[in-house]
Amino acid sequence: MTTLMTILGIVVFVVGLLFSIAWHELGHLSTAKLFGIRVPQYMVGFGPTIFSRKKGDTEYGVKAIPLGGYIRMIGMFPPGEDGRITARSTSPWRGMIEDARSAAFEELEPGDESRLFYTRKPWKRVIVMFAGPFMNLILAVAIFLGVMMTFGVNTQTTQVSSVSECVVSAEAKTDKCPAGAKPSPAKAAGLQPKDKIVAFNGHKIDDWSTLQDDIRKTTGSATITVERDGQRKELRADLIPNQVQKYDGKGKPIAGQYVTAGFLGFSPAPGVVQQSFGQSVDRMGDMVASGVESLINLPGKIPDLWDAAFDGGQRKADSPMGVVGAARVGGEVFNLDIPPSQQIATMLFLVAGFNLSLFLFNMLPLLPLDGGHIAGALWESVRRAFARVFRRPDPGPFDVAKLMPVAYVVAGVFICFTLLVLVADVVNPVRLT
Repeated sequence: MTTLMTILGIVVFVVGLLFSIAWHELGHLSTAKLFGIRVPQYMVGFGPTIFSRKKGDTEYGVKAIPLGGYIRMIGMFPPGEDGRITARSTSPWRGMIEDARSAAFEELEPGDESRLFYTRKPWKRVIVMFAGPFMNLILAVAIFLGVMMTFGVNTQTTQVSSVSECVVSAEAKTDKCPAGAKPSPAKAAGLQPKDKIVAFNGHKIDDWSTLQDDIRKTTGSATITVERDGQRKELRADLIPNQVQKYDGKGKPIAGQYVTAGFLGFSPAPGVVQQSFGQSVDRMGDMVASGVESLINLPGKIPDLWDAAFDGGQRKADSPMGVVGAARVGGEVFNLDIPPSQQIATMLFLVAGFNLSLFLFNMLPLLPLDGGHIAGALWESVRRAFARVFRRPDPGPFDVAKLMPVAYVVAGVFICFTLLVLVADVVNPVRLT
């Protein structure tokens, strides 16, 4: 049964992956056709073609390796300065430029002169190239918000998990009571496990974050309203100042740092809580910020990734993970000892996270990524605006093909990084806990 559920999880993730890729390319395709650009191919996957069908002037198909997708647009790069589309050079760097330029026109047909990508205004080209990543962002936001507002998220609740027997500083890093320790305010007030705190000092409480803030701001007498066995009870506690864990602005504990604040003395129970639209948007914002931070910190994680892949080092939970690793995690989701609804929610979160990563990664201003083409179109706009202001001749389209040697270097780096992640995902994978 475990093997069957693992296979099911992998299949579900792969289907989600293929849909995400097709959705991304649909953004490029629809906007390209909207602006009259001819698109000969729309393909999901790489390698040998499994299935294809031509409709209009576009061939739609699925290829064997589900690690990406693409559309082919005619005239991605302008002709060279001499107006020629095809040429050869003994320089390897120049050859790369000429090969790229030639490939952009290899399916040119009569009448295509008015349907070339590079002839479109820069703002139209920006829209075409941005539409793909934007589709991934839309899908990620829709899934994240939908899951958080319907299934809910695992978070700390206002229900009591356990009550501290005595007052112990967080710096002590122990829950054992030393000799002569005073009972915790929660213990003295009669707070019990499974109590649900619904009000603090007469103010209604809906979430743990609000309750934690209220407790930390309070010292001295306080009233605590709890639900116990279907009935409400009002308890009185005498909160005292104590050393407690310090948290950052996102509610995450800061290791080794403590603050003096009001102390009640209980641990909240975890639970699945549906989020409001506002709470979901806040969490989504935190996810985007965390994704940007992870992308910026990506080069610094390569040494640890190398150790995990080749030296038996520990694979950290925030280690970069590729498609193979994500599929492996997807296979573990349906074996988790959680309710089926939460298994589905976790899988949806995995697919949404993949789409968010696709958006952020593709927006890097580097060729051959979408962000590189966007940067080229924006630079062309700046050059042409500068020429108009200073009454200089129109410089014409920016020749992105001249950056192809850089694009090959970038692609080489990405391929090497992808292979490193693949090895780590196979020999030392990230696992769900």
